[in-house]
Amino acid sequence: MVDEAALIQAALDVRRNSYSPYSRFAVGAALWTVDGSIVAGCNVENGSFPLSVCAERAAVATAIGLGHRQFMAVAIVAGDDPVTPCGGCRQVLLEFGDMDVICVSARDCHRVSRYRLRDLLPHAFDLEELR
Repeated sequence: MVDEAALIQAALDVRRNSYSPYSRFAVGAALWTVDGSIVAGCNVENGSFPLSVCAERAAVATAIGLGHRQFMAVAIVAGDDPVTPCGGCRQVLLEFGDMDVICVSARDCHRVSRYRLRDLLPHAFDLEELR
């Protein structure tokens, strides 16, 4: 069972470390792994914009480096209104299966939108396409 409050708090905490001098749009993301671990990441912008890294992908890269391969949920904290992952992050997250996506307003953590990843990325390219 996902501890949603702990997951959201981890995303909120890591958001404080965001490096977003260009957009000033700080994002924090946290993954809940199947063993109950929480792994977080924040966005890291770059003056060469395509080289920037989204918070969700930073969290995935950290989790993979720690040996995690399965996730039950991701929480994303950003903006005045809850923000969903970008298309690229949706595809990266789906590589590790369908999961709950919990989107939280950075201004008011009681404003939450919940989705299933597959609902955010219908007809997705997934590992089944490669078989």
